[in-house]
Order: sequence, then structure tokens, then C-alpha cells
Amino acid sequence: MPESSFQHKNEVLLHVEAEPRTGSCNMATDEHLLEAALAEGLKAVRMYRWIEPTVSLGYFQNSDAEVLRTKFKNIAAVRRLSGGGAILHHHELTYSLVLPADDSLTKIPTELYGRVHSAIIKVLGHFGAGCAMRGEDNAQADEPFLCFVRGDRHDIHCAGHKVVGSAQRRRKGAVLQHGSIILERSTHAPAIPGLIDLAEAFQVNTSKSTQIDDLEIKLGKAIAASLGPVRGISNWPADAASRVTELQAAHYDSIGRCHKSG
Repeated sequence: MPESSFQHKNEVLLHVEAEPRTGSCNMATDEHLLEAALAEGLKAVRMYRWIEPTVSLGYFQNSDAEVLRTKFKNIAAVRRLSGGGAILHHHELTYSLVLPADDSLTKIPTELYGRVHSAIIKVLGHFGAGCAMRGEDNAQADEPFLCFVRGDRHDIHCAGHKVVGSAQRRRKGAVLQHGSIILERSTHAPAIPGLIDLAEAFQVNTSKSTQIDDLEIKLGKAIAASLGPVRGISNWPADAASRVTELQAAHYDSIGRCHKSG
């Protein structure tokens, strides 16, 4: 990996993306942050969005699955570093975090899930959304294709529906964790409601876009604070963008779009 210029002193860098990005760029950025956590001891939290509806496949999922060629035909697709079921990223906020191998929170995966999800639940509560972790697993012999109809005890539920799910990838002890916070149901997956659909109290006397922007910033701050002292940054270093472009071309531009069969 090329030498990077992330500067930190055991602080958690917080970055809220100014503009939505493609799926391949988002996943390449997360991989670069994992590289920096491993090589440089970077601790970081990133909040981001998607420029168009995108299906992200779990690392071990089949990219030739029939559902991709039927239900999700002509939708952008990308493969994640993390495992689990596919996610349709549409009306959502997404977070990622990285921690180096020597951070105590990397030792027990469930503790990291619990700490981050507890921080998210607290923020959502301030917005009037009564949420809680599922508390028990809901394993199925034949796992559904989509992550948000699967069940894990750390999933965040609101009014009986999963609204936040996360997954991890470990590389030589360093950890990447990223997760989706569903805001509203998508026309491409109408059976999966979001916070705005479920929590009437989530609606306040401000515009939806203003409210979502505020929520994104508060979530980023809370997730970062759950990991350690926080330092915000406005832009990633220039060399980070260069490495992201390399990773994007090498690993994430190959799936493209889900095409209709036949």
C-alpha cells in the first residue's frame, strides 16, 4: 500500500461525506481505510450515502443469483468486503469505521457491535424513534438473500422491523465495520420499511433533508465518540483519493449492474 498522510494521535477521525458516491467508490474507500488501520494505526468513522440505488453483495454471496437478474435487474451492484446478506442501499445513511489490531475493541467482535449500536439507538431516541437491539438470533436454514430480512441479536429494530444492520471484515487483526441505517422504504424493496415510515415522532417541524443532514452528523459524532476521543476532518488527504481510485479499478468495478436474465 502506498504511504499515506493520515495524521492522528490516537484520536478517532470523523468524516461526513459531502456528496453521495457510487457503490464501487464507497467500497474502495472503506477498503483503503482498513489498509490505513492496519499499516498506520488509523481509527476513523465515515458517514456516507449512495449516488443511486445499489445492491451490495456480501463477500461470499453469488453474483449470479437469480434474484439479481429479476427483482433487481438493471440496478447497480458491488461486492462488499464484509460477509452477510445483500443490502439494497437507497434511502439510507451508511457508516463505516476502522480500528487497528492493537485496539482493545477489536478483540471481541460482539462488543464492538454492541457499543456502536447502543450509540446509534441513543441518537435515534433523540429523534423520537424508539429503537432497541433484537436481543436474540433468528437463524434460518436457508438464509434470505437480503440482509434486512435476516436476524441477528445485534440488529436494531423499530416497531418490530430491522432498521440498522452491520457487518465486519478483519484483516490481520484490524477491523472494518460498516452498517446501513434505513430511512425510508425503497420502491425496489417495499417490504423493508425505514425509520421515517415507522416512527411518527421522527417527523419534526423541519424539512426532511435538513432533518436527515442533522441525523447524519449526530450519528457520526456518537459512533466516533463510542470508540475514543474524536477529531473531525473536512477532507481526506490527496493520496487517499489516489489509492481509492486504484482499489476501485482493481476490485470493485467488475460487477456493474444486475442484468435481466435471458
